[in-house]
Amino acid sequence: MATRALREVVGRRRVGAAGIVGGRRFSDTAAAAAAAPAGEAERGDGGAGKAVNLFTAVNQALHIALDTDPRSYVFGEDVGFGGVFRCTTGLAERFGKQRVFNTPLCEQGIAGFAIGLAAMDNRAIAEIQFADYIFPAFDQIVNEAAKFRYRSGNEFNCGGLTIRSPYGAVGHGGHYHSQSPEAFFCHVPGLKVVIPRSPREAKGLLLASIRDPNPVIFFEPKWLYRLAVEEVPEGDYMLPLSQAEVIRKGSDITLVGWGAQLAVLAQACEDASKDGISCELIDLRTLIPWDKETVEASVSKTGKLLVSHEAPVTGGFGAEIAASIAERCFQRLEAPVARVCGLDTPFPLVYEQFYMPTKNKIVDAIKATVNY
Repeated sequence: MATRALREVVGRRRVGAAGIVGGRRFSDTAAAAAAAPAGEAERGDGGAGKAVNLFTAVNQALHIALDTDPRSYVFGEDVGFGGVFRCTTGLAERFGKQRVFNTPLCEQGIAGFAIGLAAMDNRAIAEIQFADYIFPAFDQIVNEAAKFRYRSGNEFNCGGLTIRSPYGAVGHGGHYHSQSPEAFFCHVPGLKVVIPRSPREAKGLLLASIRDPNPVIFFEPKWLYRLAVEEVPEGDYMLPLSQAEVIRKGSDITLVGWGAQLAVLAQACEDASKDGISCELIDLRTLIPWDKETVEASVSKTGKLLVSHEAPVTGGFGAEIAASIAERCFQRLEAPVARVCGLDTPFPLVYEQFYMPTKNKIVDAIKATVNY
């Protein structure tokens, strides 16, 4: 099915002159916006809202992406019947099996096909069933997708590529279904890495990722697929990439996180407030390129920083944040940057509660940092 779809796409499109693929540039955001279909460059607030969970918000975003751009395709393992987390439910029935289809159980093939499809001026929305399964596709993503534009001198690109994948703890996943591999991809120039914290964020950030003129890795917190529910606009809207959000104002310490960990950090902020500690909480939202200015401004005010993520502490993206802020705010820091993260072990099953960066661990680190 994947091979036949690619042949049909190739038959309809041709590679044009230097810098143009299928008659359309993807070299930068301005060029993409200028060439985009009417209404694609700017979106409203999405209109009236309705309370939905996170997987439903993702499903809404995929429906809109396919409906507003006939060049969009959704594919991956089992997406034809809705996927294991039901994020693609109803897509094949509405848009047909030529645009929404299952692939072989081969992540390298999924990524390679997606790169080729995007290179032919399409929106390739590929699903890797679990983030733990993305490693066989690592070579395609890192050595092909990330470098496609650079190595061709901007004559060709695969900027229409978005790879979705559920990441992180799920309560019973063990070491093959609970990993958080975002730091691997943050190390690669040419990719964007986006992780939402909630249903509204997931829909707006996913639509922005799909329409962004660069390859995007979009990790979805599987823990929150059904657990997180909030009011989400039913229409079409996008949230800005590479723009962090201050979701709680504070004066004593800055807390930074992303994805499912934001809920844990928010609980820690509440507990710390009972002891008179005022926490400022920031959702990074986009890890690469990340919003250093927002974090720097907050730390310049509070003088203290704590970063928390589920991935192992060594080499985690929290280390990059800590190093960057130490460089930018060295004279204003009043305590060492704290990191509350997963342990440097394979993700355990029965000992998951000891591995996870819990609320109590974060509260202890907040108090130690504030009282340094």
